[in-house]
Amino acid sequence: EPEVTIVSGLKDTVVSEGDDVTFRCQVSHENARDVEWKLQDVALQNNEMNEISVEKGGIHTLTLRKVTEQDIGTVTFRVGPHTSTA
Repeated sequence: EPEVTIVSGLKDTVVSEGDDVTFRCQVSHENARDVEWKLQDVALQNNEMNEISVEKGGIHTLTLRKVTEQDIGTVTFRVGPHTSTA
């Protein structure tokens, strides 16, 4: 199985409190496994506040809903040994 790499990394984003923010990261292969999203070193799960999805072309997205000051920090996307942060 070929190694999955990050083709297009995360971009730093500034949003207002109460808004939604979406981060995108493109990987080299669709159906990549061993993928993880983190905010401030805490692993994120798909729930009503965090929408995690995969689009065609190996694009992984994370949407943080109605962000607050507590959401300030580093977002990390990891696939295998490769990471991207914003």
